[in-house]
Amino acid sequence: MKRLAALVPVLAAAAMAVPLSLATPAAAHAPCGTTASDKDSSSWGKRADGANQRSGSSTSCTVKGIAYSTHALDYHCYTVGNDGYTWTYLGNDATGVTGWVRDDLLSDGGSYVSCGF
Repeated sequence: MKRLAALVPVLAAAAMAVPLSLATPAAAHAPCGTTASDKDSSSWGKRADGANQRSGSSTSCTVKGIAYSTHALDYHCYTVGNDGYTWTYLGNDATGVTGWVRDDLLSDGGSYVSCGF
């Protein structure tokens, strides 16, 4: 009986560790030049107020355009940048430019659909 009692804490610890090892990996940084398909089917009308649209999910990537509050934006998906922030790949309906915008610069926090990379 003592052996069984000694095993209970070990088994409980092992059971708690299993879900952690089965967790799915987080989304990865989109290097400069990365595009993404439109996986987010939410409606247009998202806004930004002078946010740079970049060629990747980093402030070191080239600025391709600027999204203003008068522009309608079409979210495609999001990823996590090396800076720890989430970034949304989007199309700017007013300019036709696609690019990455950091989610804290978007009116509603960006896309909720992962790009999957």
